[in-house]
Amino acid sequence: MLLAIDIGNSNIVMGTYVEDKLMKHWRISTDRQKTGDEYGMLINDLFRYQGVEITDIDDIIISSVVPPLVVPFVKMCERYFNIKPLMVGPGIKTGIVLHYENPRAIGADRIVNVIGAYELYGGPSIVIDIGTATTFDVVSEIGDFMGGVIAPGIMASSDALFNATAKLPRVELVPPKNIICHNTIHGMQAGIIFGYVGQIDEIVRRIKEEYAVPNISVIATGGLATMIYKESKTIDKIDHFLTLTGLRVLYERNKQ
Repeated sequence: MLLAIDIGNSNIVMGTYVEDKLMKHWRISTDRQKTGDEYGMLINDLFRYQGVEITDIDDIIISSVVPPLVVPFVKMCERYFNIKPLMVGPGIKTGIVLHYENPRAIGADRIVNVIGAYELYGGPSIVIDIGTATTFDVVSEIGDFMGGVIAPGIMASSDALFNATAKLPRVELVPPKNIICHNTIHGMQAGIIFGYVGQIDEIVRRIKEEYAVPNISVIATGGLATMIYKESKTIDKIDHFLTLTGLRVLYERNKQ
C-alpha cells in the first residue's frame, strides 16, 4: 500500500493507494511547530480510526511547500514506518517537460497537480489550486507544464482586509444572496468572494486568449474549490484529490 502525503501551507492531505485506487484519505491542519513524533502519533491515530495498520504501508511519497516540515516528516517516516520516503523535488523523474526559466523554483504541488490533471483528464487544461496561494498551471496537449500564474489566496485576501482595517470584523467565507448588500458582513462577503471569483475568471480568460488552443478544460482543486466552482463561469470540474493522484503517478514513475 502506498501512502501519499501533500504538505501545504494550510493543510496536509494524505491518502493510501492500492495500485491506482484511493482507499482512505485525510486532511489535517499544517502546524510548523509539530515534531516528527507528534505527526507520527497523529497519523497513527487516524490510521487506527480508519482500520489501517502502520505495517500496511509499503512505500511513501511526499510533496511539500513548507520547508521546515520536510525533515520532521522524513524522520517520522523512517521512525514510525521504517521507510525512507520519496520526496518530490530536484532529481525526481517527472516524465514531463517543464517550460520554466528555473524549474527548481516550481512548487512541488504545481508539478504534481499538472501530472495528476493529465493522468485523469488529458490535455490541454488549466489547473487551478485554490489554497493559501492560488496557482494557475497550464497543461499542454501532451502533458507538459507550460507555465502559469500565482495569486494571493482568498484567505490571505480576507485576512489582509481584516488586519488592515480597524472597524471591519473577520467574516465567515460564505457567499451572500445578493451583490448589493445592506450590512457590513454581507458586504465584505460579497467583496471577498465575488471579487475573488472575478479574479479567477479573468485570469482564466487571459490564459485561454494567450495560449490559444481549442478545447482547453479548467480543473479546480484545493480546500475552497467547491465554493468557488459554484460561483465561477469558467471552471469545468473540481477534483479534491488531484494532488494525491499526481503523487501516485510520480511514485509509479520513480519506484524503481
